[in-house]
Amino acid sequence: MRRRVALLLAGWIFVMNAHFIVGVKAAGTGFKDVKPDHWAGKAIEAAVGKGYFKGYADGTFQPNATVTRAEFAALLARVAEGEAKVNPAASFADLAGHWSEAEVKRAIALGFVQPSDYPDGFKPNTPITRYEIAKWMASGLAEADPDYRQALEDTKTTVIPVKEYFNPGIPESKSSYIAVALGTKLLSGYPDGSFGMDLKATRAETAAILLNYENASLKQADQFLGLRELRQVGTERTNLETISPFTTGNTSFNNVVDKTYTFKNNAGTLKLHHYIVVDTEDFKDISSIYAPLFVDETDYVERIDKPGNYRVYMQVTIYPKASEFDLGHYMNGTRSNLLGSTRVGNSNITEKYGYLTLPNRDAKEFFKMKNIGEGITLWIESYVKERSSFTIDDNSYVATMKK
Repeated sequence: MRRRVALLLAGWIFVMNAHFIVGVKAAGTGFKDVKPDHWAGKAIEAAVGKGYFKGYADGTFQPNATVTRAEFAALLARVAEGEAKVNPAASFADLAGHWSEAEVKRAIALGFVQPSDYPDGFKPNTPITRYEIAKWMASGLAEADPDYRQALEDTKTTVIPVKEYFNPGIPESKSSYIAVALGTKLLSGYPDGSFGMDLKATRAETAAILLNYENASLKQADQFLGLRELRQVGTERTNLETISPFTTGNTSFNNVVDKTYTFKNNAGTLKLHHYIVVDTEDFKDISSIYAPLFVDETDYVERIDKPGNYRVYMQVTIYPKASEFDLGHYMNGTRSNLLGSTRVGNSNITEKYGYLTLPNRDAKEFFKMKNIGEGITLWIESYVKERSSFTIDDNSYVATMKK
């Protein structure tokens, strides 16, 4: 009888590792701490069904518990397909005898973990951060596919649609990993617009992330529209050709960005940095990864947002010269049919992400306060026009037109 009970229990419960997680069989999620309406319920059910995640012996999943580096390495080693030539020397001294040593070695061999990132040891029981997750997964994709590796190069200087990009800024050494993670939908931002680089990932989040990685690993890099946008912005300063039916033909924004344009009234100068297009012709079906940075459903204007129309958001730096510089100086001085003269109208979004736009009042005070010798970097709004051009002081130019 005891043996029968023991066999029955063995069919239901097994110990993966004393330091990791204990599996329980469940119908659906079957976990008493995962309610039917839990946001990650389906992801947890799928991840458990695939054998990536297990529950605990007491029937819980503990969705809000953090995941350690060792645990995430083991999970990735399990999700990733293919053989890996494990180098016995490619490990860490503080993993000797640790339950995860073999899994971490496999994660290193598959390109997920870079030993150089942890010169003071792997510290396997440290909760993993969202940035680490982004880097590990993007690195794994790059190891398996040269185009993902190129995507990491292409996105080093791209505009990343999260609030950290604007303040405090994301170092170039980290930006591409976040860009690839966002562009392939491995991870997404939080409702407040942040990426949460230093936040610790929960077990519920990780279940969803693992399924996202599984999906991304089966696709080519160019199958992700968001990643294509991020790559074009990183290499050409615009996503124009990626998201719209317009093109720059044989010209390029690279011809004019970061170069001086002197206002026609000599009231100041300007430099254009980025030209971001958002497909607002159908507010119910906006595809651009950059849309949340600039618009939401409240921005819809019937006479403007119709088939064939695309909004544009340009990052510029203005260098006022005129005394009491005002909006009039700017609008009358930028007589280019490509440059816009409208502020980003959704103040909720500009405040959410923390970037500047043109003022709608007290403009003189605004320019005086912000002009501290380094120019005033802000975003302005316009619309793609079939025939538009922008020529800078050295006569370099860019033009937009229908494909």
